[in-house]
Amino acid sequence: MRTDVSFLSAGLKTAGHLHTPDGGSAARHPAIVVGHPGSGVKEQTAGLYARRLAEQGFVTLAFDAAYQGESEGEPRGLEDPAHRVEDLKAAVSYLTTLPTADPDRIGALGICASGGYALAAAATDHRIRAVGTVSAVDLARQFRFGAQDPAVIHGMLEAAAAARTAEARGEAVRSFAIFPETEEEARRGGPHVYEGWEYYCTPRARHPRSARSLTWSGVDRVAVFDAFGALDLLAPRPLLMIVGRGAVTSWMSVEAFRKAPGPKELLWIDGAMHTDLYDKEVYVTPAVAGLTGFFKAHLAG
Repeated sequence: MRTDVSFLSAGLKTAGHLHTPDGGSAARHPAIVVGHPGSGVKEQTAGLYARRLAEQGFVTLAFDAAYQGESEGEPRGLEDPAHRVEDLKAAVSYLTTLPTADPDRIGALGICASGGYALAAAATDHRIRAVGTVSAVDLARQFRFGAQDPAVIHGMLEAAAAARTAEARGEAVRSFAIFPETEEEARRGGPHVYEGWEYYCTPRARHPRSARSLTWSGVDRVAVFDAFGALDLLAPRPLLMIVGRGAVTSWMSVEAFRKAPGPKELLWIDGAMHTDLYDKEVYVTPAVAGLTGFFKAHLAG
């Protein structure tokens, strides 16, 4: 069963979908907070994983990040890593108040960008007893150390600085498009650009509240955030990282996995690209099976 809910994250009303197991059991269930990818909303892959895990007996909460989707926050489209981490912790706080969720058996699942945010949240919030990721990404690493000229991030920081000055002078908030306008442009951008465009900008998963642009004022916040910086604090709580064998972003999951002290498991999904794990049944099914076994084992009570 899915219920529309809301909770506060650093003073902002945050919109969520609470998924509960069918059957009407009065018992408290293990619970999982599910974060969405950068630019995503709870109605897309986060909601899919939340629903599938609820079918396995978990109470799950998928929600829109602050400044995005149906959640509050201005300017719209701001990507603030610190607040994204706070959102996850606030979602955990909300779950602890529910009669259907066991406050001592809460896990976190992050997908794409929220994979990085979930690692940071879990490292410093001991209420998160186990953490899983799917196609995990640290946006700062992607911006700064991905397969691109270092001059790119410096150009983005110049634009971010100019945007902050313009906004201080009363001008409109400046934003940049995340995705190309056409399939031809997306294909020219390479496999990862096309993957994102094909998921977010076509009938496959397009949603009216999914972000098509982000504010420049978030770029400098992203650039200095280190999603993997506190992984040494995660142990002895367990980690499961699920990665597509063909994902161009897999190097970030591998790096995080190496940094994490353990216990830990890296689950490769053969044949899958980065966004294949968002919604393609042939890849989602083994990912959900892995997550189900992992969370049942480590949120058993």
